Amino acid sequence: MNANPKPPLNAQEIRNAYLAYFKRNEHVVIPRSPLIPRDDPTTLFTGSGMQQLMPFLLGKDHPAGVRLTDSQTCLRAQDIDEVGDNRHTTFFEMLGNWSLGDYFKGEQIRWFFSFLTETVGLDPQKIYVTCFIGDETQGIVRDDTSAKIWQELFAEKGIDAKIVAVGSQNDGNQTGMQDGRIFFYDDSENWWSRGGGLAKTPIGDPCGPDSEVFYDFGDANHDASYGLPHPASDSGRFMEIGNQVFMQYKRTESGFEPLANQNVDFGGGLERIAAAALDSPDVFKISLLWPIIEKLQSISGKSYDSNTASMRVIADHLRAASFLAVDGIVPNNKEQGYVMRRLVRRAIRFAFDLGVEQNFMEEIIPVIADLYGADYPEVAQNRQKIIDILAKEEKAFRQTLRKGLREFVKLFVNADASTHGEILFTLYDTYGFPVELSVEEAFKQDVTLHEDWRAQFDVKMAEQRARSQTASKGVFKGGLTGQTLEHKKYHTATHLLYQALRTVLGEHVVQRGSNITEERLRFDFSHDQKVTPEQIQLVESIVNEQISLDLKVSFEEYPTQVAIQEKGALGQFGDRYSDTVKVYRMIADGADVPFSFEICGGPHVDHTLQLLEDGKTFKILKEEASSAGIRRIKAVLA
Repeated sequence: MNANPKPPLNAQEIRNAYLAYFKRNEHVVIPRSPLIPRDDPTTLFTGSGMQQLMPFLLGKDHPAGVRLTDSQTCLRAQDIDEVGDNRHTTFFEMLGNWSLGDYFKGEQIRWFFSFLTETVGLDPQKIYVTCFIGDETQGIVRDDTSAKIWQELFAEKGIDAKIVAVGSQNDGNQTGMQDGRIFFYDDSENWWSRGGGLAKTPIGDPCGPDSEVFYDFGDANHDASYGLPHPASDSGRFMEIGNQVFMQYKRTESGFEPLANQNVDFGGGLERIAAAALDSPDVFKISLLWPIIEKLQSISGKSYDSNTASMRVIADHLRAASFLAVDGIVPNNKEQGYVMRRLVRRAIRFAFDLGVEQNFMEEIIPVIADLYGADYPEVAQNRQKIIDILAKEEKAFRQTLRKGLREFVKLFVNADASTHGEILFTLYDTYGFPVELSVEEAFKQDVTLHEDWRAQFDVKMAEQRARSQTASKGVFKGGLTGQTLEHKKYHTATHLLYQALRTVLGEHVVQRGSNITEERLRFDFSHDQKVTPEQIQLVESIVNEQISLDLKVSFEEYPTQVAIQEKGALGQFGDRYSDTVKVYRMIADGADVPFSFEICGGPHVDHTLQLLEDGKTFKILKEEASSAGIRRIKAVLA
């Protein structure tokens, strides 16, 4: 017996070993996609490993080939309120590998099992898997192929892997393990499509069964209130560490048909695999999070065991906020910036619970930067930028927090309970005090809020939005409502400007807003430095050149997902579109590719030479900062 067993791989080692493993198996390592999806206004954040690969899984050729692998940073803002338990985080990494019409179930399942047991060193006795049970009414057979492969792999480890047909999660809660190791579940658990289960699979979409892999932390971690233990239960005993999607069908009007080219989409949670390697259900004890916890213990003088939830929230939220800063977001009150602000402010609020009332970003952020800098050079390069952004937000919020807490006490003393929602809105609107912090403070101050406070708060918010919309109509002339020829010219010129900026500055340029009148256009876009005079001159030249080519302007309507993910249309960052959109194409006669291809609901001219009537040319009047990381251009046709 080995008296000095080899220590488990840490999270960084697992990430690098995974990429190396699949590189040896002829996969190309592709870079992570930013947390802010480029040219995809249908979602705020990159929330899964497959998100950047979706166009290629749907049939588009990938320039790197048919075998791909990466580690993708992800953020799921909907999990903010769940952070505090031992496994939920808003920020996480997904290890991924894909086969685009190349290998399929046999290679994928064997590779992942080998990686877990031989490379990471997980005990195969603690690995359990699930497969799709099939659906006779839809003509989908049970995925016996995957189950048989798993059974053979377990047998190679000396494990007799019994197959159990469960059905739904609720069925499993009643029947339990039944000595099984391979479990068949229905389409609520083991079917993948963009819509969800079988009945929600969109017509024309690829889809298929998946096979999930779980790690067993033992019956001591099972919460019996969930029923009997089984892999798909949320009871705490099992943790999903990987999911293999086998896209082998396409839904048609007449049912599900086999795909000619079958794809594999694998995603494995890095943090969860690292927790399994430690045999600890607490993901916060892995090497990418525990050093942050240790620093919090040091600066607060308090222990993790006694302040578990607070330290988990701080570690998770500041890790997420750091990567948002790396990817160009700053705290503000809109869209991604609002989520970032909420993350930072919740972290600061929980730091108060630890007695940490001094500025602490300068102490925590360097720890995070050190954890990621070696594997993500963009983190090392932006180290000081991250500190500056988050320290500035901390300073501002600590002032707001102190003032808000004082006002909270004043406003709630002898307040009529029926006005609680209005008071919370006042704290939010006047002092910038987040409503969730107000609710937490009410609990701490022993204030019982009135089931209707939320309804009152929402009414006030709606009134505020209505006032803002009314005010904007009075301030701005034009916008999408303008239909004069001059409006149409400036709308068309805005499209040309957008593409010219991306050509000159790079594809990181994304529209962040615009305002169009009969006299000028104003365009906001993401770019973290001043545009040089030489670059402005080049942008002007490109726009005028394209205008002179007399590009034909036309539009087609597409389903939104098709327009963005399959057709590659640009859209305004953060916009929410309906199910179908208009996509405007501006293309020269004889050209194969349009110069501009963009979602828009505004009016346009029919061809670009109309912009130069009366001897006019496109001219940029001013380039300036709009906000941190956002530049603004004002331009005219003169």
